[in-house]
Amino acid sequence: MDVYEPRQKRISKARERHAARQTRRLTVQEGAARLRHAAESRLPRGAGVWQRAQVIAQDALWYARNAQQVRLGLAAVAAVLLLLFVGTHLVQGRIFPNVWALGVNIGDMTIEEAEAALLDAWHNRLQIQLVDGSRAWPVSPADLGFKLDAKQVAESARGVGLAGVPLGYEVPPIVSVDFDTAQNYLLDMTAQTDIAPYNAGYAWQDGQVVGLPGRDGRMLDVPQMVDRLMLDPATIVRVGRVDLLMSKLPPLAADPEPYLEDATAVVSQPPALTGYDPFRDETITWSTTPEVFASWLEVTQAGLDLRMDALGPFVEAQTRSLNPSGDLRYLDPAETRDALRQAIRDRSEGVTLRIRYRPGTYEVVSGDTGYRIARKTGLPYYWIEKANEGRDLNRLSVGDVIALPSRDLTIPEAPVPNKRIVVNLDTQSLVAFENGQPVFQWLISSGLSDYPTYPGVYQILSHNEVATGGSFTLCSSAGCGQWEMYWFMGIYEVVPGLMNGFHGAVLLPNGAYLGGGNVGAPYTFGCVMSQNDNAKLLYDWADTGTIVEIISSEYPPQSPLGQLALTGLSSTS
Repeated sequence: MDVYEPRQKRISKARERHAARQTRRLTVQEGAARLRHAAESRLPRGAGVWQRAQVIAQDALWYARNAQQVRLGLAAVAAVLLLLFVGTHLVQGRIFPNVWALGVNIGDMTIEEAEAALLDAWHNRLQIQLVDGSRAWPVSPADLGFKLDAKQVAESARGVGLAGVPLGYEVPPIVSVDFDTAQNYLLDMTAQTDIAPYNAGYAWQDGQVVGLPGRDGRMLDVPQMVDRLMLDPATIVRVGRVDLLMSKLPPLAADPEPYLEDATAVVSQPPALTGYDPFRDETITWSTTPEVFASWLEVTQAGLDLRMDALGPFVEAQTRSLNPSGDLRYLDPAETRDALRQAIRDRSEGVTLRIRYRPGTYEVVSGDTGYRIARKTGLPYYWIEKANEGRDLNRLSVGDVIALPSRDLTIPEAPVPNKRIVVNLDTQSLVAFENGQPVFQWLISSGLSDYPTYPGVYQILSHNEVATGGSFTLCSSAGCGQWEMYWFMGIYEVVPGLMNGFHGAVLLPNGAYLGGGNVGAPYTFGCVMSQNDNAKLLYDWADTGTIVEIISSEYPPQSPLGQLALTGLSSTS
C-alpha cells in the first residue's frame, strides 16, 4: 500500500506533463490567430497600422524565444536560404557581396563584369595627387605609368568568399609601373613643380636702391621619385596621393652688396626704351619707373643682370599694346633682355627694341595666283611657296587659306632707323630719305613683266662694286656669257643663290648696255637700275641694314615716308 501510492502519484504527474505538451502543440497551431487576437486586445481603439505592426512584432519575438519549434523552423529556413545563396554565386561564378576594390563595390559581379568596372574607374575616375606642401597636381595613374592587372584583382576578390559579409572587404590593387612613362611624365612636370632660386636683387624703397638677399629654390628629384613610385605603387593607388621629393637649389648669388652701387646708378637713370617697326617706320617709346626697373635687376656670377621672370610681364604688356586691332606685332623677350643687358653694361641712356611680326595667313579672293599673292603681301613668291610645301599655289579656290611666313624674313639684319629708300614701280622712280628728309630722287628701271621686281619692304644686305649675272634670253650661238652690274647692293633672294638688288649700268656680253644705258621704263631682270653716277651715290650712302620700301598699285605704302614719296614728291629724270 505504501509503495503503490507514490507510484500512482508519479503516473498522475506524467499525465499532467503530457497534457501540458498537448496544450503547447495547440498553441503552435493556433499561434498566428492568437497573436492577432492578443495584439488586437491590447490595441487602443483607432490604432494605426504602425502601432499594430509594433505590437504584433513584439508578440512574435516573444513567441519565437519561447517556442522551440519556431526557433528550429526559422533556423532551418535560414540555412536553406544561405545554401541557396552560396550555391547560386558559386554556380554563376560571381563575387560574394560587399567586396570592394579601388573604391568600387564589385560584389555580385562576375569576373568579367568586375574587370570592366575596375578598368572604367582606373581610366576615368581614379586620380593620384602629387603633393608638395600646399601645392598639388592631380594625375591619372595611367599617365603616371601605372598599370592595373584588373583581371587578377577581380579573381582575388572572388577568392575572399564571404569575408565581406557584413562589414565589407577591400581587395588591394595589383599594380606595376612602366619606368620610362613615369620618368618622362615627371620630367615634363618639372616646369610646374620647380621653383627657381631667387638670385640677389634690388628694390626701390624710400627714394633709394636697397639690396634683397637671394633665396633657395626647389627642384623635383626625378630619379628618386621614380624609385618611390616603383617601390609600392599599390599603396600609392590605394591612398591616392604621394609626396614629391624635392631638392634644394641655391641661388647663383646670394649677396646683393657687391653690385649695389652699380644697381643704384642704373635705377636712378634707367635707359629709355624705344620700339622700332621697320615696316611702318614707326617709333614707340615706353617709360619705366625706378620701382619697376629695380625689380628687373639681379646678381649672377657674371655680375649685374636682368631677371627674366620680372621683365617678361612688361614685354607681354607692350606686345598687347602693339596689337589693338589683332595685328601680328610683338616684342621678342630674349631680344629685349639682350638689348637691355647691353645697355646696362654700356651705361647707355636708351635702347632700341625691334618690333617683330608673327607668321600669318591669307584668304584667297577671285583672281589670285601664287605670284599675285606674293605681290599683294610684299613677300617673295619663293618664301610663300616654302611656307606651303606640298601645295600647288597655281591651283587656288576662292576662300582657300594659305600660310604666310613672318614679314621679318625680308629684314634679317638690324634695321637702320634713320635711312629709307622708297621705290615706286608705277612711276619708275626712287626717293632716298635720311632723318625724314629726301636726299636723293631720280628715275629708275625695274624688272620686265616676265622678270618682275617684287614690291615689299626689304633692306640693303650686301655691297659689291661689280657683280655678275646672266639670263638665257641673252644667249646666242656664241654662248650665254655674263653681264656686269656696277655698284650692286642686294636686297632680297628670288630663289636661293639668286639675288635682286640695286645697281647702275649693266654691261652686256656683247658690249652694249642694258636698256641702252637709259632708265625710266622696265628694262631689268628683276633688279632696280639707276643711272651709273646715281647708283654710285646710292651705293656710298646706303648702309647695310638700310630699309628699302618698294611700292606699287598692288602694294601700297607701308610707312609715312612711302606715302610721301607717292603723293608729295615729283619724279625727275
